[in-house]
Amino acid sequence: MRGWFVALVAVSFLFACGKNEKPPRKLDGPGSQETAPNRPVRPADPNNPSEAQLLFANVCAQCHGYEGKGDGQAAATLNPKPRNYTDPQWQASVTDDEIKKIIVGGGQAVGKSGMMPPNPNLKDRDDVLTELVGIIRAFGKPK
Repeated sequence: MRGWFVALVAVSFLFACGKNEKPPRKLDGPGSQETAPNRPVRPADPNNPSEAQLLFANVCAQCHGYEGKGDGQAAATLNPKPRNYTDPQWQASVTDDEIKKIIVGGGQAVGKSGMMPPNPNLKDRDDVLTELVGIIRAFGKPK
């Protein structure tokens, strides 16, 4: 039963990450401003979050967590576990371009786990990729 669940989660993330359309423009429900007021992915205007903030909150945070610790809702079913973006050693070991390559190509593009799905729809979206890198980098800064 667990294997079936893991496969279902993986397929749904691959499907969600591969869409060419924009995600819905809302952040209510689990992990919203109301339920997680201290999460770092907080738009300046909650009624108009950026595309990168929406992607992180609705897709990336499912595995990496709203605080970037690799403890999102789906993380319990994943092996290996998602990257902990708060790890200063990892932050120092990777360039912004490498992070972009991982986001676009997925884990397998850099010799890592295929559980990190590719996002080819972001290949020519440097504005969104740059902002996603900024969100990831913010997790590594001291509070």
